Amino acid sequence: MPFDMEPARSNDQVLGQGGPRYAPGMALPGSDAHKVLRNTYLLLALTMIPTVIGAYIGMATGAVMVLHPMAGTLIMLAAVIGLQYAIVANRNSHMGVVLLLLMTGILGWWLGPLLSYVLALGNGAALVGYAAGGTALIFFVMGAIATTTKRDFGFMGKFLFVGMMALLVAMIANMFLHIPALALTISTLVIVVFSLFLLHDLNRIVRGGETNYIIATTGVYMSLFNIFANLLTILAMLGGGGGSRR
Repeated sequence: MPFDMEPARSNDQVLGQGGPRYAPGMALPGSDAHKVLRNTYLLLALTMIPTVIGAYIGMATGAVMVLHPMAGTLIMLAAVIGLQYAIVANRNSHMGVVLLLLMTGILGWWLGPLLSYVLALGNGAALVGYAAGGTALIFFVMGAIATTTKRDFGFMGKFLFVGMMALLVAMIANMFLHIPALALTISTLVIVVFSLFLLHDLNRIVRGGETNYIIATTGVYMSLFNIFANLLTILAMLGGGGGSRR
């Protein structure tokens, strides 16, 4: 199961540096907010390239993850968290973009074994399509809500972070317990939590809470990654009855 994390935001008080600051709940000037949102979507589209390349490589070389799932997950978790800190540190330079693309390529590679397993099923290609379509639907719905409502969803951040950490602990525990029902429940809750994270992050951009498009893209990407991977996991568990391909 994919790990869960929330990237740091450029306006967090612990960072104390970066671009212009706006009071909580104050919207950016229309042109500035539009520019941040546009650049976020453009960079998000660019991240799909290393993700696909990484996934293709992972499908061919991901045996180590299958043989050592726990060690592999913990190592990947540490690597991605480290890269997120590096992205924050370089958020105002081109190096931030390079590090983000590197992270998405690594996450694509980590997704490779799951894709290999699902595509080996008789209806695997359809399941991947359903997961991609479901992720896109969630993205468009949350994006529409975030950009059209006047409500500030910033209050959800702390609650979502606590929920995310609880799910991470449950996921690690289930590596030892191997309870299918618990894995299904965790994946379902991950989709819910990161769908709300997506709404929260997009709303932050529109309202001026996030003024750095590299950090914004990191948050949106991580939400979409977790939604897709866990939705695919659920579909494989519940709908992977088409038999294996030979």
